[in-house]
Formats: sequence, structure tokens, C-alpha cells
Amino acid sequence: MTDTTPASWPTDGPSAGTARTVTLTDLLRVPMHRLRLVVAVALVGLLAALGYVLLVPAAVTASAVVAVRPVVTDAFTPSGAGADRAVNMNVESGLATGTQVVQRLADAAGGDPREIRNALEVEVPTGGQILRFSYQAPDAQRAVQGANLAAQAYLDVRRTMYEQQRAEMLRSYDASITKVAAQQVAVQKRVSSAKGTAAGDAALAELSGINNQLTQLNAARTEIAAVDVNPGWVTQTAERALATSAGHRPLYLVAGLLGGALLGVVLAYAWESTDRRVRSVNDGRDASGLPLLGTVRRPAFRGSPRAVDADIRYVAMAVAERVRQPARVALVTAREDATALTAGLAVALAADGREVFVADDSGRVERLRAAVLADRGRLPVDPSRPLVPKPRPAGAPSPAGATAESPAPRRPSPHPPGARPSTDPDATLTLPRVTSGHAENGRPTSADEVTVGVGSVRFGTWRQGADHGLVLFNAPPAESDERGVAVARQGSAVVVIERDRTRQSDLRRLVERLRAAGVTPLGFVLTRNGRV
Repeated sequence: MTDTTPASWPTDGPSAGTARTVTLTDLLRVPMHRLRLVVAVALVGLLAALGYVLLVPAAVTASAVVAVRPVVTDAFTPSGAGADRAVNMNVESGLATGTQVVQRLADAAGGDPREIRNALEVEVPTGGQILRFSYQAPDAQRAVQGANLAAQAYLDVRRTMYEQQRAEMLRSYDASITKVAAQQVAVQKRVSSAKGTAAGDAALAELSGINNQLTQLNAARTEIAAVDVNPGWVTQTAERALATSAGHRPLYLVAGLLGGALLGVVLAYAWESTDRRVRSVNDGRDASGLPLLGTVRRPAFRGSPRAVDADIRYVAMAVAERVRQPARVALVTAREDATALTAGLAVALAADGREVFVADDSGRVERLRAAVLADRGRLPVDPSRPLVPKPRPAGAPSPAGATAESPAPRRPSPHPPGARPSTDPDATLTLPRVTSGHAENGRPTSADEVTVGVGSVRFGTWRQGADHGLVLFNAPPAESDERGVAVARQGSAVVVIERDRTRQSDLRRLVERLRAAGVTPLGFVLTRNGRV
């Protein structure tokens, strides 16, 4: 670790009075991170729509059109400008769905009047004298029959009503004519008995008035009798070829899927409001109030981890800039495991020639060793491998210290020592050379040391690393173990935040605990859910 004096870390967060702009990406981030919930609710909506489509029988709709006409005395008289107001279409629509029409349909089709009333629908176009009868049934034949029966039943009911009204009026006129005719007979008798007298003249004048009244009554009765009581005609009958399915069944599936997705998004926002997670650098900075040391991204392809390794090396440079040896750096988390990040930082720091001691008191030493060995193999340049000297060209001068009288090198024997037995009983037995505990670069190594570049990484407990210059402590989760905060009091701390998993409430509580214990964290590292 370098011995540079730590400089003050500039505040890279936004000012307290500046409000951050919420973008469309921020709005989409919550549903994307709660994608499982959204997909699950969308599938539930789709299954509900599919169940409705499969369990509820399909309905077929047939339509018949009836043209309604007013009752007129002369059918050949042209209608005036207010012909559309000659008939109250609201009343006609009520009669078309009335009890008499429904009862006739029930008697003809043999169904329940309530079901028939629900299946029958009458539409009245604005400003027209047309009634459109629509009838729904499980099959096309019943739908066509129901629509035609409804239209004909309406015309029959309306014609019967008109005929009853005309019969009542004719009966009234007949009674009046009979009464006036009786008066006429009585007056005629008076005229005959009092002829030539003043009473006869008065009776004659009365008879003339009665005759005029009788003439008017007969004329009015004739007009009433000539009234055309036809209420209208069926201009379009329902046919099987014109019957359509009631609604598009596939649209129910689309509606169920979209409705479920919308409900899932709402539930995702509701869940996010109660369980806030760190989704971005801004969330981590706002929740912790610490500077950012770096972000560790998950590689786009599992077979290409270079982007993650480069991010870890940048984080290692930021940590090295902040501390100097002897250094005790604790990687603390709220509830997550920072083993992979600890191993990556150890490799990145040791590759530059540092002696790094990785301490762990939670039984994760073997995992740390395996992670260090895996990360060491992905170093871009491995300085631990000895450089092979290039051969000198012919005629080049010999190096200093070599004499011209040097003997020629011996040709190696084709038979190595011990390859064939010797017949001499006093011959010396040659034993193979025992290799010493040295690494490839000539440095002595121990059993718990891993050579990384020109440096090394050792493993052990916190007490075993007391004499080392640079110690990385793989702290257990702070929510269940306080040893990470206790170790940070003897050195410094790096807060590790795992994106989409670390809760903002846990992060705030961890930072408050560190500051209450007198620890000033170096900053935070934002990792991605996955490898690190």
C-alpha cells in the first residue's frame, strides 16, 4: 500500500437544495426490478381470461331491424318535416322490451323470461324511427329465431294496442250515433204531429241540427274506421349468415394479460413503497451520504468477466488512495455477503506488489482462497511468471566476467542418474533433488499464502493478521454481527451495497451505527446482483 498522505475526499453528491429530476428510466426501474411480480400477476390475469373463455359458453348475436311508422288516416299523405317526432321512440323502445313481448318470446321459445330479457337488447338510432333487435343465444339458430320473434312480437303487440284503441273509439262513436238517431226519430214524430204550427217549426229546426250532428258523427266514425293501425314493418330479418359472435374471444385474453400486467405494475409500486431497495448510485448516495468509491458491474456474458475485474481494480485504486500502511480496512455490509468483492480487492491490491492479509472470522476462508485463485487466473498480465531470456545472436560478446578459456559445456548424458543399475558395489546412489518452498519468482511461500503478481495474499483470522501492514477484513453482515463495526474502529471501513438487494433502511441504519461508533467510512461500493 502506498504511503501517500490521504487527501480530503470531495463531495460528489448533489447539493441539498437541488432536486433530482425524475426521468422515464426512474419510473420504469421499479417494474423492471419487480418483473417477477408483474409477470406473475399478468399470468394470473391471462389464466382468469382463459378460464372465462373456456368455461363461459360463447354467445352468438343476431339482429333484426323494424321500421316504426305513425298511425295515419291516409297512408298516401306525405309526411311533414317533423316525421321523426311523430312517434315517441323512447316509448316504443320500452314497449319492445316490455313484459308482453318477453312473455311471447318465452311462450314461443320455451325459456325463462328473465334470461330472455337479459338476452334481448333494443337499440334506437338517434333521430330515426328504427328499432334494432339484438338477441344473444348459445347457437346461431336460436339467436336468429329469438331476434325475428322479438321483432314480430313487438309489431303484434303494437298492432293489437292500436286495434283496441280503434275499437274503443268506434264503439264510442256507435253509441253516440245510436243516441242521436233515437233523438232524430223522436223529433221527426214531433214534426209530424205539429206540422204547420210554431211548435212544428221549432221541431223542424231541431231536427235539422240533429241531422247535422249525425252526419258529423258518421263522418268521424268513417275516418276512425279508415285509420291504418299498422305499426311498422320488419325491414331486415335476422339470418344465420349475418349472425356474429358476441365479442371477440381472443380479445378477452389480451385484455386479461394487459389488465394483469397493469395490476402487477401497481402492486410493484406498492411493494416498492414499503420495501425500498438501492437501485442506483443516486439511491446509495442519498441513503448513506457517503462518497462513491466505484461500481462493480455484472458482465454482460458469463464467459467474459473482464468488465467486472476492471471495475474491481478501479475500486482498489480508490481504496489505496484513501489509506496508507499499516491499514486495516473492513468491508461491511448490511445483510449481504461481500466475500467475492473482498477476494477481488485482495487480488487487485496484491498484483501491484503489496502483501495483503485477508482476515475472516466467519468460516469463509476457503471460499476466499478459491475466489482469489479464480481471480488471479484472470489478471491481464501475470508478473509472477519468470521472463525467459532471449537467445543472443551468433558472434555477440560474452557477458562480463566470462573468460575465453571457459571449458566447453558438457553434453548431457543420455542416461540420467539412476536410469540403469550400476555393477559397482561401491557406487554412490544419486537421490532426486527436493524442491524448496519457493514461488516461481524466487520468494519463499507458506501454505496459507497465494502469490499474486509481485505480491501475495495470505489468509487467516483477525488476530493472525495483527502484524501485517495491509489487512482486509471480510466482515459478517452488520445486522446480525457487530464484529465488522468493531474492526472498523481500529482502521477504516468500506460500505458494500448490493444493487436491488440492499434495503435503504438497512443501509441508513448501518451508516448510523458506524458513525455512532466513531468510524468515518471511506465511501461505498455499489455492486450488481450476481457475481459480486
